Amino acid sequence: MRDVISIGEAMIVFNPDAKGPMKFVNGFQKKIGGAELNLVVGCSRLGLKTGFISRLGNDEFGKSIRTFVRGEQVDTSELDLVEDHPTSVYFKEIMEDGNVQTFYYRDKSPTLTMRPEELNESYIKNARILHITGIFPAIGGENLNVMMKAIQLAKKHHVKISFDPNIRLKMWTKKEARQVLSDILPHVDILLAGDEEMDIIIGENNPETIIEKTKEIGIPTIIIKRGERGSVGYHQGQTVIADPVKATKVVDTVGAGDGFNAGFLYGYLHDWDLESSLHFANTIGSMVVSITGDNEGLPFYEEIQQRLGEVEKVER
Repeated sequence: MRDVISIGEAMIVFNPDAKGPMKFVNGFQKKIGGAELNLVVGCSRLGLKTGFISRLGNDEFGKSIRTFVRGEQVDTSELDLVEDHPTSVYFKEIMEDGNVQTFYYRDKSPTLTMRPEELNESYIKNARILHITGIFPAIGGENLNVMMKAIQLAKKHHVKISFDPNIRLKMWTKKEARQVLSDILPHVDILLAGDEEMDIIIGENNPETIIEKTKEIGIPTIIIKRGERGSVGYHQGQTVIADPVKATKVVDTVGAGDGFNAGFLYGYLHDWDLESSLHFANTIGSMVVSITGDNEGLPFYEEIQQRLGEVEKVER
């Protein structure tokens, strides 16, 4: 039994050697990223058992990603290498304040070779949570049908669905995102969304209104991520407003939401109260932004304990 599995795309990330507009940057470092991958890596570092369903190109980039994923103790039995579809890449532009723009090269994403009928029902059945995002269907092809089949199988076996809209407007329009993602909401058990994303999907950005409208849809656990403003959550009839945790510094904001998600799911799976889960998640988000890279800043559990003052710092 795995605690959290996800279905999505892993990519090679090129991080700039210097900050500022990308047209003036001459060097890049090869990293690894992808929202769904970041989530399972974050969960794995917290001690959860994880798995990743995806396709990579049968090339050096794909092989390096697979090696990385295995090294993070994430199960790769449903991660295949395919021919004629090169592993996707993207370049990052990081400004002085830590804000990031991304430039994608993923037209022949290996995930486009996936088919609904190829999903391993047993793999999904033997998970506690299936995590999905809006990025996977935005890639195109059969991906939306693959995701809906994964949702169907999860529901059949009482596996919880966690969902982060993760809207990327470089990949589709607001109208397209709204049409697809609003159809996913009724299937969701744990919503992990930004207030701006919910404004696109349901036309509301006030956390209280978002909670009321998504409760009407039937979502039992609703978490609204607000970045440096903290988070708001609803679970088992209780609404909690969680104060932000101040970051020591902000150098790269990519991956902070994925780290938050991992932290909240950890608390959820351990039956923590809502306030504790949100504070834990906020703490992880604040730690991720202080390190350059999509997942380099995702902390191990003992590092969070140190940050929270629960244990003394151990020098390595």
